[in-house]
Amino acid sequence: MADIRRLPTPVAEVWDWQLHGSCRGENTSLFFHPDGERGPARARRQAAAKAVCGRCPVVDACLKHALSVREPYGVWGGMSEEERARLIAAEPAAVAAGV
Repeated sequence: MADIRRLPTPVAEVWDWQLHGSCRGENTSLFFHPDGERGPARARRQAAAKAVCGRCPVVDACLKHALSVREPYGVWGGMSEEERARLIAAEPAAVAAGV
């Protein structure tokens, strides 16, 4: 009998949530900062990106993904890279457990 534990995970099922994201079709520069962006310009861009996340039906799956892979850049699941880094530093066990 074949050992199915060694088969790769079903990619479509794992990533299907991305097909339903409100960010699909948006300019990626809204979610990822250009080199040297700081201060009010960065805050405005992040707020606009988070507004897209705020109406997204898969925001929870997006954030869970970003935390689980330690996504280092961009706004994912309504959180900036700095916010995710603080959350991971404050609650590493909860993040690792996918909570």
